[in-house]
Amino acid sequence: MKIAVIGGGPAGLYFSLLMKQRHPEDDIVVHERNAANATYGWGVVFSDIALAFLKDADEAFFRKFTAHHTRCDHMEIVHRGVPVRLSNNHFSRTSRIDMLHVLQQACADAGVEVCYESHVTDPAQLPDADVIVAADGVNSEVRTRMAEHFGPSFDERRNKFAWYGTSRTFHPVSLIFRQTPHGVFMAHAYQYSPERSTFLVEVDPDTWQRCGLDTATEDESRAFCEQIFADDLQGHSLLTNRSHWFQARVVSNARWSHGNVVLLGDALRSVHFSLGSGTRMAMQDAIALFEALSANRSDVPAAFAAFEQSRRSASDRFQDAARRSLDWYESVDTRMHLDPVRFAYDYMLRTGRVTHEDLRARDPEFVAQVEAATTPAHAA
Repeated sequence: MKIAVIGGGPAGLYFSLLMKQRHPEDDIVVHERNAANATYGWGVVFSDIALAFLKDADEAFFRKFTAHHTRCDHMEIVHRGVPVRLSNNHFSRTSRIDMLHVLQQACADAGVEVCYESHVTDPAQLPDADVIVAADGVNSEVRTRMAEHFGPSFDERRNKFAWYGTSRTFHPVSLIFRQTPHGVFMAHAYQYSPERSTFLVEVDPDTWQRCGLDTATEDESRAFCEQIFADDLQGHSLLTNRSHWFQARVVSNARWSHGNVVLLGDALRSVHFSLGSGTRMAMQDAIALFEALSANRSDVPAAFAAFEQSRRSASDRFQDAARRSLDWYESVDTRMHLDPVRFAYDYMLRTGRVTHEDLRARDPEFVAQVEAATTPAHAA
């Protein structure tokens, strides 16, 4: 089988690796528009649940993939300057460039050809391919070109985001909420290497505009956010890497394939940062597509149908949770009156997928704090 993959991110590389390992006779070429060392993110975070699927799919690769990850077993919600610990929330973090290097090396070792600075925007550029996997990101040019076939839809959300890094190491995954005279600012922070953390700043559009961030330069925005979160950064600076403001965009598609072309990763579906890594969903999709093509070697349409059937319901559920999470962040100003414990509790229940009893099983000490905070004094 001759397979062309457009996009050398986690979805495209992991799918290619799995296919080449199982079917070494296949001709698999990945076309990546950027250079091998180009990356514009900071860190990537996985929950322990998110990593379990990688171990099940390929334990040897799992060990390589996680060898240099930074791990923690809890998270913190910081409200009014008070950190609330949420135990038994296990996370594994790594830099995006290190993650890509591990995948790139594994692909090279397996015999996958990766062509860097190869900008493919049209499947017609690959006429000899039996299968074309469009894994070219949330702004997929292939999906745009073939929009009439895939039927993409876009939910443009309100809040503004900017990705920063920092030398302050936030060992637990930390969600920080700061009430300012301008409005509410939020930060999603987590350590991903011995000396670096991701620091994603989020703010509603009205506050963003009142602060003049709509006309600020990249460095002016960085300096302003550094001042807002000065207490949390503890003297450390924010670092930029194409840290321009953007809005979250929830992408979905009515149809996942057309002819010999199939969507994968963020080109297929995007999720929200607060639910854990979209990389997790992308790599789970890669496993499912690999399994479907392995089971239907002589019938590509049947393979694509099996892939969609195996992943559609999980995708829909995850995107529904993503929208609920986005709703919570976009209305956080209505919750800032809550004390830190009840605020953290409200956060944990935001998607409707976690119940009070789920929290009790995971973190009984936290639930005891919640119940104490909500029990009237005269009932004590």
